[in-house]
Amino acid sequence: MERTPNRVDESKRPRSEELRSRRTEESKRPRVEEPRRQRDDESRKPREREQTVYGLRPVLEALASGVQIERVLLQNGLNSSLMGELRSRLKEKGIPAQYVPVEKLNKLTAGNHQGVVATIAAVQYRNFVDILEAAAGRETPEAASLILLLDHITDVRNMGAIARTAECTGATALVVPDHGSAALNDDAIKTSSGALLRLPVCREQNLKTVVNLAKQYGYQVVAATEKGAVHYRSVDFRRPTLLIMGNEETGIAPDLLRLSDLRAKLPMVGEVASLNVSVAAGVLMYEALEQRGLAD
Repeated sequence: MERTPNRVDESKRPRSEELRSRRTEESKRPRVEEPRRQRDDESRKPREREQTVYGLRPVLEALASGVQIERVLLQNGLNSSLMGELRSRLKEKGIPAQYVPVEKLNKLTAGNHQGVVATIAAVQYRNFVDILEAAAGRETPEAASLILLLDHITDVRNMGAIARTAECTGATALVVPDHGSAALNDDAIKTSSGALLRLPVCREQNLKTVVNLAKQYGYQVVAATEKGAVHYRSVDFRRPTLLIMGNEETGIAPDLLRLSDLRAKLPMVGEVASLNVSVAAGVLMYEALEQRGLAD
């Protein structure tokens, strides 16, 4: 007599055995790996619009073609003839370079970066002398140039707010240093409501050179500081003016203060030692607008 094999009632199979069976079936299926970019989308959201170029020759080609670079990250300890050429080009063009561990570069790109990752500038920078030349010869009390020199302002929200007010009040341009300042990236553009894409922006290596050049073109140099001796309403903004606004913590650098023609202050009666830099800049820019009879 043939015996019928015992059958296990699937509904009574132990849970652990069911899970093992399911894992076995899943392991037989072809595994499709999720693309790296898709997996990283959530963690990369704040940077998703930031454009980069990586690799020694591609970055050199980008520089040669006139692509404006915001900054370049270089891997620590790498030395070669091409790397030396890249460093020289960056120095010539005043583009900031930062030395970082290879792990940081690997997080930015899965490609063969060769120790170099460059970020393309979101803002198209202008030459400061070109700004001065364009304004020369057409200065009037009603249309006198007002250029803001932002001395190492590090908060992107302050940078965006100043740019927004500068564009609204008809300022001529902004000047920022090439190191130690808030990045003029998508966050700054958004905070400025797009003003950074409309207002001329200059990025300069030496701020003292900027001040001296402005003086040669007939600009008065006004430093905004709570330690100033001149009430801000006593400043004649109907003259071409280079207005210096300082870092949120340390204020204006001493060497720039020494080069200034006037040190203007805003009166305060409270206990707080100073105003937010974007608020102070806004007050001064609207004073300039008022003096020129353009506030109506």
